[in-house]
Amino acid sequence: MPQVLVWDAPTRLFHWTIVTLTLLSWFSADQGYMTVHLWSGLALLALLLFRIGWGLVGSTTARFSDFLHPPRAVLSYLRGEGKSLYAGHNPAGGLMVVALIAVLLAQAITGLFANDGLHFSGPLALLVSDDISTRVTNLHALIFDLILLLVWCHVAAVGFHVFVKGHNLVKAMVTGRKPRAHIPADLRISFTQSYIALLLLLLVLTAGGAAWFMIQGGAFL
Repeated sequence: MPQVLVWDAPTRLFHWTIVTLTLLSWFSADQGYMTVHLWSGLALLALLLFRIGWGLVGSTTARFSDFLHPPRAVLSYLRGEGKSLYAGHNPAGGLMVVALIAVLLAQAITGLFANDGLHFSGPLALLVSDDISTRVTNLHALIFDLILLLVWCHVAAVGFHVFVKGHNLVKAMVTGRKPRAHIPADLRISFTQSYIALLLLLLVLTAGGAAWFMIQGGAFL
């Protein structure tokens, strides 16, 4: 069956890197490797900020304007009404993507102010009181439970598409291509040059590095 490119390389790299970093963050926290946990969390935060920017200037299927739909459209899709083929995320999938970005962002930000009560504190923990840091740490743990719930829902939805509807979304996120029969016939996808993604990532890293330098240098204390 003819294949059509629908996902650009930056979006695919973001997806699988986020999966890897989320697993690494969980494993490092579970095993007490807090330095690894810190750096994986910072990398996660940088990539999430990149993805927000890419959702504004990226390729058609990467943009929020392509997969963010009003609640009525999401409910209609779940009921099997109206349009059923989408090149990128369908309305329910788009809602899941935004939810995952939001909770992962909240997890990364709360981690900056968290502490383990013994030897480790987040890079911004000194900017708040011990009581606030402890409360944020508890929130950090609660958000992780929410992440687990959303991940399992996401995996179940992908499994439904693969085994019931015959749409291999996992393969598409690896190769970037979908069968032509699985996307709207009249769709035109515009791809943003990959160097724009690189510049955006460099901008995020530069801003993050400057903030880190100022924090470590005591500019905020």
